[in-house]
Amino acid sequence: MAISPSTQRDEDDDGAMAEINVTPFIDVMLVLLIVFMVAAPLSTVDVPLNLPTSSAEATQRPEDPVWLSLAPDLTLTLGNQPLARSDLQAALDVQSKGKRDVQVFLRADRVVPYGDLMVVLDQLRSAGYLKVALVGLQSGDAEQATP
Repeated sequence: MAISPSTQRDEDDDGAMAEINVTPFIDVMLVLLIVFMVAAPLSTVDVPLNLPTSSAEATQRPEDPVWLSLAPDLTLTLGNQPLARSDLQAALDVQSKGKRDVQVFLRADRVVPYGDLMVVLDQLRSAGYLKVALVGLQSGDAEQATP
């Protein structure tokens, strides 16, 4: 009686599977997803402003941006903390760890008069913070933001 090679078992074969185990990969991806879900809200600012629109290209944001917001009532907010204008330089020094070459992202409501915005820009300049980025909504974002 002849035995075909496909039905013949090797004595050394211990039944090892030749498939890739994807369970560790899925575990790592779930952990990364959770990390990004927790970190994403921390990188945003919760000061409600009605930003003007812009057609300029969005620039790359640093890992830990310094957000300075100017509300319609002309109050300043650094990150999410209200701030007196007299404390601007000290608060920026604490936020930027004394590095005055960091970029400050300035958000101003669209109803803030130009002169008041210039006063804040002048305070930033006199405090030694010369890299200031004005933040606005992109054209597509503005259509979604309007109720």
